[in-house]
Amino acid sequence: MIVILKKDISQENLNRLLEKLREYDCSYLLYENGEPILRIKTKQNVLTKDFFLSQPGVENVYRITPAYELATKKSADHETTIQTGDLQIKPHYFTIIAGPCAVESEEQILGIAQKLSTSGVHYLRGGAFKPRTSPYSFQGLGIDGLKLLRKAAVQYRLKVVTEAVSSSDVEIVSEFADIIQIGTRNMQNFRLLKTVGQQKKPVLLKRGMNATLEEFLLAAEYILQEGNPSVILCERGIRTFETATRNTLDISAVPLIKQMSHLPIFVDPSHASGKRNLILPLSRAALAAGADGVMIEVHNQAEHAKSDGPQSINFETFDELLKSLTEIAHVLGKEIQ
Repeated sequence: MIVILKKDISQENLNRLLEKLREYDCSYLLYENGEPILRIKTKQNVLTKDFFLSQPGVENVYRITPAYELATKKSADHETTIQTGDLQIKPHYFTIIAGPCAVESEEQILGIAQKLSTSGVHYLRGGAFKPRTSPYSFQGLGIDGLKLLRKAAVQYRLKVVTEAVSSSDVEIVSEFADIIQIGTRNMQNFRLLKTVGQQKKPVLLKRGMNATLEEFLLAAEYILQEGNPSVILCERGIRTFETATRNTLDISAVPLIKQMSHLPIFVDPSHASGKRNLILPLSRAALAAGADGVMIEVHNQAEHAKSDGPQSINFETFDELLKSLTEIAHVLGKEIQ
C-alpha cells in the first residue's frame, strides 16, 4: 500500500501517523525526497484506505497488493488441493457434484444416489435446510434430511455436499456433511463464514448474486483467516437486467478467479440459468473456461420436484452431459472425477 502525504504535512501530524503505525506493529518505509510517501509493508489489511484517508496530512492511498491476502495467488503454479476423505479436488481434474436441490424423501435421495454412483460420480448434493425467497415454499426436511443424505452416501460410497444457513446449523451439518455449502444469500453473513472457518470440513462458498469478484474473495478470506484452508469457490450467476434466465452466468469469473486466487472454482449452471435445457451448454463452457468442476441439479422426477424442478435434469440428460464433458476434458488434458 502506498500512502501519499501532503507536501505541507506538519511534523506533528507525521509523527502522530507514524506512532499509530508502530502501535499496530506495522512496518513501513518513508520516502521524503520530493513528495513525502509512505510504503506500508505489513498489516495492510488491518489498516484500511479509509484509516489513512482520515488522518491529517494524507493526500491519497493506493493499494498495490490485493485486500484478500490469504486467498490471493502467489505464483503461477499456486493451486490448492481440497481433501475430502479419500478423494481430492485438485488441478487437472474436473469434479462433478450432482443431486437434487432438496432432499424430499428416502426413496428419492436413495434412487438419485444409486444413479450417480453407477455413473461414477463421487459427490452428492442435496439441501436439508433450504433458504427460500418465499416463506410458503418448501424449506427442507432439516435434520431428517441430513440423516437421509448420510444414509445414501454410506450406501453408495458418496461424499455429501449440503448447506448450512445459519451459525447454529454448522455443528449439526458438519456431523453429516463432507463439504459444507454456503449459499449466495449468506456469502456476506460474516458470523456464519467465521463459524465454518473454525471447523475442519471443506467449505463450498457460492458467489453472492450482487457481489464483485473482490467481495467474493474477501468472503473467502473470512473463512481462511479462521484457520480453515479448504475453500471451494462457486460461480452461480449474478443478477442483471436480463430476464431470459434466472441469473446471468458470469463465465469470465472463472479465468479471472484462476488468475486472482489459488482456490478452486466451480460453476453452478443450474442456478445460473434456471432452465434445464441450458445446463449442458453452460457446463461445457465452464470446463472450457478452466473451471475445476460443476454443481448440477439432478432429479429422478423433475416435474414433481418440490424445489427448482425447471432447472433440474433427468438421468438421461445427465448421462449425455457426462459423455460430452468427458470428450471435452480429454481434449483439454483433464480427467473427469
